[in-house]
Amino acid sequence: MKYLRQFCIILLISFLGEILHSLIPLPVPASVYGLILMLTALCTGILKPEQVGAAADFLIEIMPVMFIPAAVGLLDAWPVLKPVCLPVIAVTVITTVIVMAVTGQITQRMIRHKPRKKEQSTPAHPKHDS
Repeated sequence: MKYLRQFCIILLISFLGEILHSLIPLPVPASVYGLILMLTALCTGILKPEQVGAAADFLIEIMPVMFIPAAVGLLDAWPVLKPVCLPVIAVTVITTVIVMAVTGQITQRMIRHKPRKKEQSTPAHPKHDS
């Protein structure tokens, strides 16, 4: 019952994302609206991670299975994709490398500029008065 309740919460937020997609005239996918709603609900405390965590973990575990229909669809469209296959692969590889490099640089800068907590100034070997 816990999983069903958590899954229904996730579906409700996804549905609200669909509603926002139909109301807001921006070229933003409904799933992005849903993710923003979920993030907002979790950050504001409206939703606790425990209220959706188990169902979310399950959905993440089965995510690779969800790509099988898309892969089969690509195989069906092979005659159309064949002429543009090489440019698509080149663009995919180049943009992946760029995204990885930029992400790495930003992460390194954030780590360097992260304020460090003051360590307690307790000596390793306390001195005793003799």
